[in-house]
Amino acid sequence: MKKLLTLGAVVGLLAGCAQPYVTSQGTYQGAAVGAGVGSVAGAMIDSKNRWRGAVLGGVLGAIAGATMTEVAVRSSRQAAHMDKPVRYYSEDGRREVHSRPVAKRGNCTLVKTDYYQDGELVKRETREVCD
Repeated sequence: MKKLLTLGAVVGLLAGCAQPYVTSQGTYQGAAVGAGVGSVAGAMIDSKNRWRGAVLGGVLGAIAGATMTEVAVRSSRQAAHMDKPVRYYSEDGRREVHSRPVAKRGNCTLVKTDYYQDGELVKRETREVCD
């Protein structure tokens, strides 16, 4: 139990440090979804200690979910403000986010964002970015 409380304190401190870099409420939602999925997956994978697996999976899932959401939001904003396509790549080159402006509506821009994993399109969404 002591290790779990220590891990919780460390994660809380890291989350507090990350707040200045969060640019949208969607980042928190991405973290929550990632934590939920990661917790379930971690509990299923770690058959010897399901709690440990759930905690570790939840932490890793929250980080991954928040990161993916934040990259998507930033790429959409950048594409809208620069009025040209933007691409982000993961360090290992396996994941990509492509955002491109498609239409203007007053002071807002519609931006299409595509997500790729290992060269395969896995998700496509449209965001409205307003000044």
